[in-house]
Amino acid sequence: MSQNKQTNFVIVDTGCANLASVKFAVERLGFAITISDDVNIIKNADKVILPGVGSARHAMENIIAKGLVATLQQLTQPVLGFCLGMQLMARTSVEGANENEVVQCLGLIPTDITPLKALDLRLPHMGWNTLTQVNEHPVFAGIKAQDYFYFVHSFAAPISEYTIARCQYGSEFSAAIAKDNFIGCQFHPERSSALGSKIIKNFLEM
Repeated sequence: MSQNKQTNFVIVDTGCANLASVKFAVERLGFAITISDDVNIIKNADKVILPGVGSARHAMENIIAKGLVATLQQLTQPVLGFCLGMQLMARTSVEGANENEVVQCLGLIPTDITPLKALDLRLPHMGWNTLTQVNEHPVFAGIKAQDYFYFVHSFAAPISEYTIARCQYGSEFSAAIAKDNFIGCQFHPERSSALGSKIIKNFLEM
């Protein structure tokens, strides 16, 4: 990669993700990236990655406690969510919610996270699975249906107009969603070998 342009990439420190593995996946591609929960650093980034593991309730509590909600909602640069990071982009999630309640998420993409309808398959959906459909999107350049990615989740976004890739596990769900500058992958690009690296590279070079 040409070093002429100084890039400014940031991983949001949500306090609930394996940030080191995401940072390493980016650095392995030859890019520098900062981990931060500083509002100004996040606002001024060229590209933002929003990772997350664990429950939506816990992650949103952390994001609220760090004062990051408005900042994340107002970002106009490209933002890529991984796994729970993708789900936090939705309006609501039932993950970690009390009975008859929902967790209010960031509301960046108008969809709602519900339990994965795995039918008789075991949860969590964990391991390698193929994409059943991939739309044209800059992040998915060079990626096609039947390519394998690594998933770990029990909750999912339904198929909607915001779905840009699909996966099947008991039933079909959104493997990736996008609206405007916000893109989310349900799978873990940082754990998905060469194709996952390609998605990260596509995003950082968009």
